[in-house]
Amino acid sequence: MSDIMEYKCPACGGAMEFDSKSQKMKCPYCDTEMSIEEFQQTQQGKQDGAENAPGGSASDDVNWQAASDGQWSEGETNGMRVYACESCGGEIVADENTGATSCPFCGNRVVMKGQFSGDLKPDYIIPFKLDKKAAKEAYHKHLHGKKFLPKVFKQENHIDEIKGVYVPFWLFDADTKADITYSAERVQVWESGDIEYTEHEHYQVKRSGGIRFEHIPADGSRKMDDDLMESIEPYDFSEAVPFQPAYLAGYVADRYDVDMEERLVRAKERIKKSAQQSFEDTVTGYHSVTPVESNVNIYNARYLYALYPVWILNTTWKGEKYIFAMNGQTGKMVGDLPADNGAFWKYVTARGVIIGALIYALLWIRLLLF
Repeated sequence: MSDIMEYKCPACGGAMEFDSKSQKMKCPYCDTEMSIEEFQQTQQGKQDGAENAPGGSASDDVNWQAASDGQWSEGETNGMRVYACESCGGEIVADENTGATSCPFCGNRVVMKGQFSGDLKPDYIIPFKLDKKAAKEAYHKHLHGKKFLPKVFKQENHIDEIKGVYVPFWLFDADTKADITYSAERVQVWESGDIEYTEHEHYQVKRSGGIRFEHIPADGSRKMDDDLMESIEPYDFSEAVPFQPAYLAGYVADRYDVDMEERLVRAKERIKKSAQQSFEDTVTGYHSVTPVESNVNIYNARYLYALYPVWILNTTWKGEKYIFAMNGQTGKMVGDLPADNGAFWKYVTARGVIIGALIYALLWIRLLLF
């Protein structure tokens, strides 16, 4: 029995890849296709299944329970390798057939570091649904219609690197119980004769109740900008499947370097803000609403570890690198773009002249009428 897990085509021996369109394993050489389950059955040394034995993890006064033991089965990691970037120090995980030669984060050289070991096994993975072509189309669409984007950028722009990366995410589930007090105000204005009256009515509004949150994501990679990752949300977790290494075929996986306890701080912040916003949305019929006192308690909390699909695109303009990210499930694209300052100030000046002319004309009309 072989000790090495290889993603080899059973028909021709070529390296198989996960095809995002068919959601199956596909050989690019002989077009052989098979489901993940069928493919896994052809592998040797594979022991299926992730156990659901919960473990404990405490943070503050909340006992966050692990959804699984996070252990790899014997032989599961034999065909996986770690690649390290010599520039930014980032590490990615891929199968041994991957031809990854550059870092998806900075574009510099990536070298083989060794066989993958350690780390927790992901509980779930959302497979790529969109391919590289869709990512390129989304990128060019992202450039379209940007008023202050330099024309030269569009003309000279080219994509330096585009890679499909499974980004590690910690997912948090929790129930919340909230008690929030708001200061609200109603304003009424009326005229009587030549006098204008304004009435201010102040109210104390209270809200209390519970909300269940599921799969609140927090990325587990320091190399991935938090704002960038949160901007391409949401993901549809209903399409997540139990993790199997075969899904990595043809892609790379960012190796997590932020543990659950550290990301828990961000997750709790998002949960509390979302709870507060949900209750505030129910306070209607007022001109202003201001939170005065807020108490949000978290309980029945647990966490999962999952891999989410992201297309990373790098482009360089005037010596500066620009990074774009696309949700590999939904196609949502985000990324910063350079601005043409000259065009911006021309626009501001033109608007100022137009507004000034309108105000001047209105003043003259008022003088003529009165």
